[in-house]
Amino acid sequence: MLDSTLQRVCLIVPTHNPGPLWPQWLAAVQAQQQPPVQGLVVDSSSTDGTNFAALPAAWQCLRIAAASFNHGGTRTLALQHVPPGTNVVVFMTQDALLAAPNALQALLSAFDDPTVACAYGRQLPHANATPLAAHARGFNYPATSRTLSMANQPQLGLKTCFLSNSFAAYRVADLQAVGGFPADVILGEDMSVAARLLMAGKRVAYVAEACAHHSHNYTLAQEFRRYFDTGVFHARSPWLLQAFGGAGGEGLRFVRSELAYLWRHAPSWIPAAMVSTLAKWVGYKLGRLEARLPLAFKRWCSMHRGYWLGV
Repeated sequence: MLDSTLQRVCLIVPTHNPGPLWPQWLAAVQAQQQPPVQGLVVDSSSTDGTNFAALPAAWQCLRIAAASFNHGGTRTLALQHVPPGTNVVVFMTQDALLAAPNALQALLSAFDDPTVACAYGRQLPHANATPLAAHARGFNYPATSRTLSMANQPQLGLKTCFLSNSFAAYRVADLQAVGGFPADVILGEDMSVAARLLMAGKRVAYVAEACAHHSHNYTLAQEFRRYFDTGVFHARSPWLLQAFGGAGGEGLRFVRSELAYLWRHAPSWIPAAMVSTLAKWVGYKLGRLEARLPLAFKRWCSMHRGYWLGV
């Protein structure tokens, strides 16, 4: 791991009504072998009574209007408020619980390689995860670490720039060199930055030893809306697909993997998986066609409906 005298780390977490999971989130961070001295909570006007005054020493809380939240813009705003001298920022979400006391240390060890500009950890399913949610974690976050560059693009396509800000870290100088996070995206700010870093000659590390519990038991409607938003992101970022290729091949691989997993572990879930796949496909295709759709309909289809207020 980088010498602590050379590495100043700030952990950033956007929040909105984090609820009863928040004390567990804080406890998991404070239990780290090398807990971050600096931290920044960016709260989107929570109304659930969460006590943000009880933060660790040297942490701060920045409050913003809920309507102003944007996946990329809010994280860029956070970067403007990190303590001077910070050279690595760790981003997490309020529902990602660090799984072991060495999680942060393992993630930060990726920066021992000076060519690595960003790194992300392994996401494990929560204890209440459905078989569909558990498979999705295992498919996207395998047990083997790897470091990727543009040389991997012909083989991996869009998967080359996969990254999740639920548990990821960035070298600040590299992040700033590619312009930071996009100012206005419906989602995918993490993948967008990873793609630009790769295209700039940097490398992206996946650290399987750095684990956090993070999964979602989405309903059918939520899956539709999430994939609609993904389609919008791809439609509005044509450069991404031009540089890395489309998502079709990876989607088919996911479906085959999911059916094989369910056949072995939870065959009664196969019908639900097939309906879910259809909902995802329809949502994604509609999202790719969003330029032809009326605004009211797009808001209805979207998981992140606040995005459309500024469109």
